[in-house]
Amino acid sequence: MPLNYYIGTSGWYYEHWRSKFYPEKLAKAKWLEFYCGHFATVEVNNSFYRLPSEAAFATWRNSSPANFTFSVKVSRFITHLKRLRDTGEAVEKFIARAKILGEKLGPLLYQLPPNMPRNDDVLESFLSILPGGIKHVFEFRHQSWLEDRVFEILHQHNVGFCVFDMPSVNCPLLATADFAYIRFHGSAALYGGCYSDEELASWAKRLANLAGNLKAIYIYFNNDAQAFAVRNALTLGAYL
Repeated sequence: MPLNYYIGTSGWYYEHWRSKFYPEKLAKAKWLEFYCGHFATVEVNNSFYRLPSEAAFATWRNSSPANFTFSVKVSRFITHLKRLRDTGEAVEKFIARAKILGEKLGPLLYQLPPNMPRNDDVLESFLSILPGGIKHVFEFRHQSWLEDRVFEILHQHNVGFCVFDMPSVNCPLLATADFAYIRFHGSAALYGGCYSDEELASWAKRLANLAGNLKAIYIYFNNDAQAFAVRNALTLGAYL
């Protein structure tokens, strides 16, 4: 089965992208349609702050091409407030809502808070309630999680490890599932800074080496300042 690269940005609804990416007079209701003309995937970020309505998910599904993919960031209520504990009902509700995207639903991203240290028991208990048939991926911000045993736990459940790139943080480049997931948070500045062509060419080689027997690699740029994410995603896509 050939490897698929899904390359896009973290979010698409940024006012400061007007004139830098979106045409000056384009109505915001048309922004997703315009975005889909350049990318085949996007990472939904606003779902982290508030669960989008059923109508919102249905609109995104209906306003995008048949082969478009939405990765969806899971609610901070689950990851930051409940910290993965006693979340069965919340997880069920969130996933039911995300499933409105149908075949366009990509991985669900669980980003843990930077002040949440490693706890294997909590992780394994949470993984045990996640339904099959959906790709799940974890982004660990506390350095204590970046250990082989944690990677083994994810691998046992075929759950993805989110590789992230940000200033002053070292994150291993690996895959724990049959897909990989990469987030670029900024080169010189967090959520800002434009990656150079040389940096992206180097990343393209590393990602090609990672590919192996993977079915897919999902790649999202989160450096939305000055629409750098758009520029960098297009450049990396050309290299790959």
